[in-house]
Parts: sequence; C-alpha cells; structure tokens
Amino acid sequence: MLEKYFSAPKTLRRLRTGPSGSYIDGFADTLESAGYSKASAIRYLRNAAHLGQFTKGRRGGFAAIGASTLKAFRRHLSSCRCPSSNGGKTDHHTRFGVKLFYNYLIQRGVCQRHSISDVTKPTPELVVCFRDWFQKHRGAAKATLRLYCRGAVELLEALGPDTHQWDAHRVRKFVLDRSSECAMETAQKLITAARAFLRYLSFLGECPVNLDQAVPALARWRLATLPRCLTAEEVDRIIAACDGGSIGRLRDRAIIMMLARLGLRASDLAQLRLGDIEWENGALRVIGKGRHEVRLPLPQDVGDSLLHYLECRPRVDHTDRVFLRNIAPFRPFVTGHCISNVVKRALKRAGVKSPAKGAHLLRHTAATEMLRHGVPLNQIGLVLRHRSIDTTAYYAKVDVALLKQVAQPWPEVNS
Repeated sequence: MLEKYFSAPKTLRRLRTGPSGSYIDGFADTLESAGYSKASAIRYLRNAAHLGQFTKGRRGGFAAIGASTLKAFRRHLSSCRCPSSNGGKTDHHTRFGVKLFYNYLIQRGVCQRHSISDVTKPTPELVVCFRDWFQKHRGAAKATLRLYCRGAVELLEALGPDTHQWDAHRVRKFVLDRSSECAMETAQKLITAARAFLRYLSFLGECPVNLDQAVPALARWRLATLPRCLTAEEVDRIIAACDGGSIGRLRDRAIIMMLARLGLRASDLAQLRLGDIEWENGALRVIGKGRHEVRLPLPQDVGDSLLHYLECRPRVDHTDRVFLRNIAPFRPFVTGHCISNVVKRALKRAGVKSPAKGAHLLRHTAATEMLRHGVPLNQIGLVLRHRSIDTTAYYAKVDVALLKQVAQPWPEVNS
C-alpha cells in the first residue's frame, strides 16, 4: 500500500526497515479507508516513521507508548534534528498524525490506551444504578446522564453515603451553598440533577419521602424574553450562502433547510438515520427528547436539498447516520453542537448579525414564521413537539398583528 503514496525505492526501503516498518503498511491502509487525501496520508506516514525513530532508544519500544511518550515527542519536535525523520513540518499536523498512529497501534493491540478515567475516582455504585435506571425509563441522552450523575456525586460527597440520614435542612443548605459559588445556569442544572436523584432514592426507599421538595427553586422567570429569530429575508441569505456543488455546501444547505422549515433541534439532525426518511410517504421520522417519536411532513424543497446531499454523501459502511463530516475521517457528528457549528459558519458567510448563533435560532424562526402565517399555537406545538402549550405560547409575543388587536390604549393617548 505504501506504493500508492511513495515511489522512490530508497524511501520505501527506509520506511519498511525502520522501527515502524512492521505497522507502516497497515497504517497506510487505515488512512486510505478513512478517506484522507494523498498529501495528508504522506504527511502522517512520515510522522509515524518519525515516532518510530524517537522510540527506538526508549525502554519498552512501541508497547510502552503512552501519554507521557507523546508529550515527550511533542517536546522533542521543537528541537528535532533527526536525520531519519523523513522530513515534513513539525506543526499541528505532525501531532495529529502521531495521534492517529498511536490509535492505530492501540487497535492492533500493540500498546494500551492510558485514559484519564484510569486515575479518577470510580463512580459510586448508587450513582451508576441511578444512571442506568434513568436511561432505561426516561430515555435520557448521554449528555443529560453525565449532568445528572455529576450532581448526584456532588450530593453524595457533601452529605455522606448514608442516604437514610439525609434531611431537608442538609439538602437545602448544600444547594444554597453550592449555588452561591457558581453561575445561575450551573446552579439550575445542579438543582435539576439533585431533584431527579432524590426522587430516585425516594422511589427505592433509600431516603425520606418527598425529600426532593426540600431543594429550593432559584428565582428565574421562564419565557420572560422575546424569542430570538430571523426575518424571511435573512433566512434566504443564509440558504444562498450554502450554494455550491461541494459536499460541504450541499450538506450545510440540507441542514439549514431542515432547521428553518421543520423547526428541528440540533440533536434531532445529529441522530437522524437513513431509515428515518420515508421517501414514498414524503415524511420524516424524528426521535427527540425522551425517545418521543413523531412523523413530520417533508416539504419538496427540503427533500430536494436532502436528496442532492445524499447523492454525493461519502460512502461509510459502519454508520447509517445521514449527516457526516465532510473531511476525513468521515464519521457522524458526535453531538448537536456540530450542527450548531454549521449554522454559525453559515451565518458568518451570509453576513447575518444575530445575538444567537446556534441551531436553535432557526427553530425559533420556524415557529414564529408559522405563527405569522396563521398556524394555531396547538399545531405549532405539535410540530415543535412541545409537551406543554405554555411553552408554545412563548412565540405569541412576536405576533405583532395579533397583539395589536388585544392591546388596550393608554389613557394619556386618548386625552
């Protein structure tokens, strides 16, 4: 496989007879299957050979490679004068190539991964059971589970492992003390996690009944602000900023269209699978929060943009996710934050100024546009999958025409 990237017999012989020679061909195969360009693959193969030369005189060889070895190699790069390092710049590409080679060696079983979790304290068994129960019965996402488990661990460390001895005074004091040390958003997340954990303990009979009611509520006025949204002209500018025939632009256009027309969440698109698109019925199956499943109509323009992207979407065998990275390695988006980053870049290209930059901006825009076109609030709530009509009523604040009908004149104006 090296012959695809190198033609000089001297270079091929040096790479295959060097310390990394036993793994260099397999690493080249991995780079090709991941979709890396020829220039990137050549750079990363040279980095692998360089790492081999660096570990040649170190105890343990490749089997002993770990985080400390990689740190020492990065320090070595600043003053590297290795005659057999195969050239190449010592920049961030070098560090990334070495990381790829290290991961390849782990997959081959040559060395072991030394993760941070090996040195951190283990999660208490009670919190592990709470996490598993919450995932099974509530269908919570991994990010939500991490948030709740972090709050549960803090509660256990502050009040002690004997949950039967917990009382309302101690719980309340913990929440108030902890909230005074952090921002409002962090405190609100802690309160939500503490309540969920205490309800779970109460269900098991491991703490006094209704102890979750001892958790105080912070002053926070829900739905007190106006929804941040864009005008129809600004949405058209963002969509136009995604014009082009490249894979990245076709993918971005499909994402923007689905967010702006259907009001989807970023996590909905990140988790969307090929089987969720019902082409014959013109519908889209969406599984959102709490594993709540709905079918939404697929408009013609949204379907066309999605089809154009799928026609040139990278062929990846190990996943059926719709949206992938457009650069190697081709793999699905990890979280909804990746979708929000697509929106941020599109806003920047279109020159649209907005106080909000993420994918939720387009969800707000879709809701307000439906309201302005006369769609009832209950139907908007069905599209947005709100559990309460009160949440959907938030968007009534931007219906200026309706507000004019119910607004009462000030006495000073009539006098």
